[in-house]
Amino acid sequence: MGVLAGAEPFAHTGSSGAGFLLCHGFTGTPAGLRAWGDHLAEAGYAVRCPLLPGHGTRWQDLNRTTWQDWYGAVREELLALLSTCETVYVGGLSMGGTLTLRLAEEFGDRIAGLVLVNPSVTRLKWDTKLLPLLAHIVPSVPAIANDIAKPGETELAYPRTPVHAAASLAQLWRLVRADLGKVTQPVLLLHSRVDHVVEPENSRLVLAGIASTDVTEVVLEHSFHVATQDNDAELIFSSSVDFARATRAGQVGA
Repeated sequence: MGVLAGAEPFAHTGSSGAGFLLCHGFTGTPAGLRAWGDHLAEAGYAVRCPLLPGHGTRWQDLNRTTWQDWYGAVREELLALLSTCETVYVGGLSMGGTLTLRLAEEFGDRIAGLVLVNPSVTRLKWDTKLLPLLAHIVPSVPAIANDIAKPGETELAYPRTPVHAAASLAQLWRLVRADLGKVTQPVLLLHSRVDHVVEPENSRLVLAGIASTDVTEVVLEHSFHVATQDNDAELIFSSSVDFARATRAGQVGA
């Protein structure tokens, strides 16, 4: 099956010498970050947002991939940006935030800063521990997609949650949590007060675990989980640009 219309990866050529890698969420697509990418491009940033393996086609395809495949895709895009931009930032929504944190843990100060929107590093519901067992019994469970408060807005994502892939995501969560202390870059963390997919404990764990000294926390009062398509989207977009400009100015002046 081909890629769904609207789910394609996107990229912009920047003019500022700085770039942004954007990472979409589990079962989602770049469509959910396209407006964010457009805003960054208008501000002069080079932008790359890959379509992660197993995404943007049909949910069965996602069950044939693992977190190593998703991480490999964003890692490749990061290396491409690092080869062309003097300053690179990484941003992500939900599992995109998980991948962003993992990149930060590996690449250190080669990444200038992180923008995390409702990042996931755990799931508190009882069935999470059963995912490895469930993966051998049922291929999918009801969808987690489309948690948006804004009327008329729809996320381009799978109608089912692939269980085998979800079990692999849980493995990535454990790795990321164990290495949060390696994250030292400036961080802008934006999280919704009401999120029906990623519990508030996720942001608390991130803030408590990272070693970054430059941390800005923003509570999104009017959005649910897919905040980049929700009522606070413009706040996310403008805050990202302000954050990048401020951290870059600090680095130049240091």
